Amino acid sequence: MPTRRRIPADQGAEALAAWQADPAAPRQTVATAVRYTLEELGARYPGRSLEVRVPPYGAVQAVEGPVHTRGTPPSTVETDATTWLQLATGALTWTAAVSGGRVRASGQRSDLTSLLPLAPGAGTAGASSDQEDLV
Repeated sequence: MPTRRRIPADQGAEALAAWQADPAAPRQTVATAVRYTLEELGARYPGRSLEVRVPPYGAVQAVEGPVHTRGTPPSTVETDATTWLQLATGALTWTAAVSGGRVRASGQRSDLTSLLPLAPGAGTAGASSDQEDLV
């Protein structure tokens, strides 16, 4: 089942752009940007074998693989909002985030190297690293 979108694309892109312009943006802006990028991950990589958590803002299940029906999926990723948004926009690489202890990841499908950065509206994740393509 695809991720249900709650954040309209224009509002999500606006919040993400506002956060990129000012990483100290208001909490509501950060929340919208995080939820939008989590939804984008779920839409691009549907499935239920990985759960990405960005407390307290949200979580998404994504990535094809073994289906679980109860509890926590076999693979999980958890990080803070700033790290997640940096990963989603390409300002931080997955390798750097993991080696710097900024991400907690477990399970076979928890390596997001090939899924990040997200470029909402682009053809494939990581298709471009230009900042203008991210919003």
